[in-house]
This record gives sequence, structure tokens and C-alpha cells, in this order.
Amino acid sequence: MTTNVLAFAETRGGDLRRAALEAVAAARVIADARGGAVHAILFGAPGIGQHAARLGAHGADAVLVVEHAAFAQNNPEAVVATIAARMGGYGAFVCAASATGKDLAPRVAAKAGVPVASDATAMTVSGGAITVTHPGYTGKILQTLTLTATPAVVSVRPGAFLPKEQAKAGTVETVAPAGDPASSRVKVTETAAGNAAKLDLGEAPVIVSGGRGLKEAANFKLVEDLAAAFGNAAVGATRAVTDDGWRPHSDQIGQTGRLVSPDLYIACGISGAIQHLAGMRTSKTIVAINKDKEAPIFKIADYGIVGDVLEILPVLTAEVRKAKAQ
Repeated sequence: MTTNVLAFAETRGGDLRRAALEAVAAARVIADARGGAVHAILFGAPGIGQHAARLGAHGADAVLVVEHAAFAQNNPEAVVATIAARMGGYGAFVCAASATGKDLAPRVAAKAGVPVASDATAMTVSGGAITVTHPGYTGKILQTLTLTATPAVVSVRPGAFLPKEQAKAGTVETVAPAGDPASSRVKVTETAAGNAAKLDLGEAPVIVSGGRGLKEAANFKLVEDLAAAFGNAAVGATRAVTDDGWRPHSDQIGQTGRLVSPDLYIACGISGAIQHLAGMRTSKTIVAINKDKEAPIFKIADYGIVGDVLEILPVLTAEVRKAKAQ
């Protein structure tokens, strides 16, 4: 049985994403259980190899660098062709269940002729089988899926596997792409970036989210103030709020929005509709603020505050600022 694991190192705009380090962390779980090594594969324009050391420092035993001008933008056809050409040497392939990973994992699985387990939040290895935990039915249940095919193809939920630094540095190998990446049938000509000053929801350790309980768009300033007080927090929202135009759709968390697993999730004026819970219930710690003590959000919350969110948020923000100043 092939014991080595290939992890996809996701980039954006020439920068390494946290999703890349999380994929390496998840791959490490499989490789360590089987006594194998983790190889991270990194695609990008010439110069992308500068990020190889960071991947090595976070658990990659080897970093395969694939540089070509055609990889300056997302090039899934060429990326999958290159990965597929190497999959025979690996027992598993791991990537993040990000927008890029959701496109990539099924393509890799199709090329290899194997199933794919998507959006995994936990993973165990026993013998030749990999068992993953996967939220199902809009997060109402947690399913366990066992993969016995080789290679196993798994995408992991952002935030579910924490990157860990290691003392040793991985080796670096330059790899030629399969075929000519410039000849891909579909070409991405431009990527429209959002607000670069905002912390990405998938990478934020703390998320403060607001719902209709805030009553009007202007009151999201209270959510933004609390996020700013933490200093490492992103602002999220429910679908109802984004549909009403209070927040951009890029802030939406839920089944049809972003799937997140931060260390701390603060739900402000959110009742806890199934659609929203599907996107955040795997958060490490959940704090809910709602005036309705029967709100469904309290059933999954670790801590609950019953009261007017408009009165509680300023007090909570002041306390966070005080604690950060000490």
C-alpha cells in the first residue's frame, strides 16, 4: 500500500493561503498513521517557489513546485492533469474544501476513478481505510464515510485542521507540468478581488456574525466594532441579511454561503435557521446572543446570552478592549 499523501497548496494572487497549511495538516494525519510522508504540490507563476519553505515548516516533508506563467491565474484543467499524472505514487490526495478545492477534488477523483469525501471536519485512519466525518442534511447530522479506494480523495472544511509548525524543513523539488498549461481550453483572464483589508472568513480564528435581530443595516456597526476589538476577527452574516442588502453576499455564512470552523463564533441576533447552522456549527466555541431564550441557536451554543443584542454588543466590545489592553 502506498503510504505517502499529496496535499494541494492553494494560493491566490501569488500568496500562499492558510488553506494550504490546513491541507498539509490534514494530510499529516493520514501520513503519520500509515508511516508515510506528506508531499505538498504548489502551482503558480515563476517565483511561487518562495513559499516552499513555509509549507515545509508546517509539516510537508517535500514540496513539489510547478512553475509556469499559465498558473498565474487559476488553471484547473492543467493543475488536475499534472496531479493526475503523479497520483499513482500516493495513497491519498487532500485539499481544502474552499471554492478552489470544491472544483479541484471532484476532477482529481474522476481522473483517478475513485470516490471523493468532501468537506471533512475530522478524520481517522485504520489499516488501509480512511474514515472522515462529514456534516450531512444541512448539518443536522454528522455522517461517517469510509474510503477504501486508492488513492483516497478528501477535501477538508476550512478551519477544521489546524496548521502546526515543525522543526525540520521539507525538501524542495521542481516539477514540470503535464502537457502545456497555456493550451488549456478554459482560461481565467482576471480574478476580481474583494476588500483586501478584510480578513477572509475561511481564515479568521474569530468570526462575529449578525442576523435580522440587529433590526437594520446601520446596526452592523456594532458587530464591526466587536470584530475590531478582537483584532483578528472577521464579520459574517446570515442569508436573510445579505438578501436584504445589509451586507455583501461574500459575508454570508450557511449552506449556500461560506462554511467556517473558527476557534470562536459569536452569533449576534441570529435565531439559528438550519441553513445558517449548516455553515458554522463545527466552530470550536459558539457564543449566541438573542432575546428569545427558545431560539434554536442556543441548542448548539457553548455559551448563551439572553437579551437585547443592541445593548449587549457595546458592553461586550468594551470588555474585550479592556481585556486586550491588559
